[in-house]
Amino acid sequence: MKDPNNPCLFCNISKKEFIFENVLAFASYDSYPVSKHHCLIIPKRHIKDFFDLTEAELIACNSIISLTKNEILKKDKTVKGFNLGTNIGKVSGQSIFHCHFHLIPRRKKDVDNPQGGIRSVIPNKQHYIRNK
Repeated sequence: MKDPNNPCLFCNISKKEFIFENVLAFASYDSYPVSKHHCLIIPKRHIKDFFDLTEAELIACNSIISLTKNEILKKDKTVKGFNLGTNIGKVSGQSIFHCHFHLIPRRKKDVDNPQGGIRSVIPNKQHYIRNK
């Protein structure tokens, strides 16, 4: 199995795979999509995770996230929501140690019960009852 970190997969991605790009970041489709149009937003500078982003990189990534979201909504009217997240560290599921964000389009009834959304990374914490 090829190691995606040696050399870094995201540092070596072809520009022809970019959906959007600015000076500091770009978007590309995920090679193992959770749903149709699942995209990755990636800062160009090789940094380990979210906490290493500069303010300018964070703004650049946010701009690309917004452009990508709007493009997905324009292309696919079945998309009714999104999950946006990043894994930080091996124990969280990060497997490519170059900061990146997942923008995952969601559709009505794509799962039986979407309650908890991102909380499902720990399955027994996804569904909960509000106390108040």
